[in-house]
Amino acid sequence: MKILSIVGARPQFIKSAPVSKYFRQMGVEELIIHTGQHYDDNMSEIFFNELGIPQPFLNLGVGSYLHGKQTGIMLEKIENVLLKEKPNLILVYGDTNSTLAGALAACKLNIPIGHIEAGLRSYNKKMPEEHNRVLTDHCSNILFCPTQTALDNLKIEGLCDNTHLVGDTMYDALLQFLDLAEKGSNVLDKLNLTSKKYILATIHRPYNTDDQYKLNQIILALSSITDKVILPLHPRTREKIKEFGISVNKSKLTIIDPVGYVDMIVLENNSKAVVTDSGGVQKEAYFCGVPCVTVRPETEWVETIEDGWNVLANANSAEIIDKVENLTKYLNMNGRSDVFGDGYAHKKIFNVISKQYGM
Repeated sequence: MKILSIVGARPQFIKSAPVSKYFRQMGVEELIIHTGQHYDDNMSEIFFNELGIPQPFLNLGVGSYLHGKQTGIMLEKIENVLLKEKPNLILVYGDTNSTLAGALAACKLNIPIGHIEAGLRSYNKKMPEEHNRVLTDHCSNILFCPTQTALDNLKIEGLCDNTHLVGDTMYDALLQFLDLAEKGSNVLDKLNLTSKKYILATIHRPYNTDDQYKLNQIILALSSITDKVILPLHPRTREKIKEFGISVNKSKLTIIDPVGYVDMIVLENNSKAVVTDSGGVQKEAYFCGVPCVTVRPETEWVETIEDGWNVLANANSAEIIDKVENLTKYLNMNGRSDVFGDGYAHKKIFNVISKQYGM
């Protein structure tokens, strides 16, 4: 059996790592196709090296464009690969343009699709990720859900066939790599950081970065928080800060280049709190037992809110500062559940595919 896995962005490299590793252990032929959606080495190449993922069979080198053009170019290039390789199944991850392009290309060619991290919903249709999730789920043949909430969302939409609650592969990855990362990373020393004495921030979603007022408010907040703030800066965010002429108080806000997975989970695990608009970083903060302020009006990861480790904030400097500096007022942080699984989502995914395709 030949499986073709399509990835293109940092979170997808992480989500796919435990699955690809286990496929190799079990002798499954897997071809990894990198769309090139994240083309900066710090957002791409370093992850393959650190996570032990085989170098992609192909890098389509698509790069950055407006959503329609980027998705269209990916769709054409992925279709060509599928016609040549004729896989038995494709796997797509999450909610990026790479996810949707892969699903559409396979759907048109009647190639079965497995969607890992299916069923997420924010119900905010202004976010391109929401459209990608919904369309991919409705194209897919096997739906692998990370949480019970995701499974319930699919049932509401009538997607009950071949739907499986397996857990979250990002949780699998963190369990596999965190101890090694803590022993092997020197990022805290390099940045002169003391554990639990700094705030870690990431901002990259177009919802925040493409709006001058919102981005200015977020940067103002990060520059005004009492604790030291570390901001690994996404290339899109860097470009927008420059384009909008937003001033940064560098005496309060330390901006660094994007970091690899090993350094990132060490930064997350040792931070006092996280400020983010990233779905993956929200979860990783929860996995590490670190409180999180999510700069969005909603989140697809409602479990982190319900368990008292995550609070939403609008892109308003006063609100962000208040919630970061008064965490116990907004969060209970009394304990974490097994809502994201037991760390063996990758094995459950393999077992479902093996049973259906006789691997």
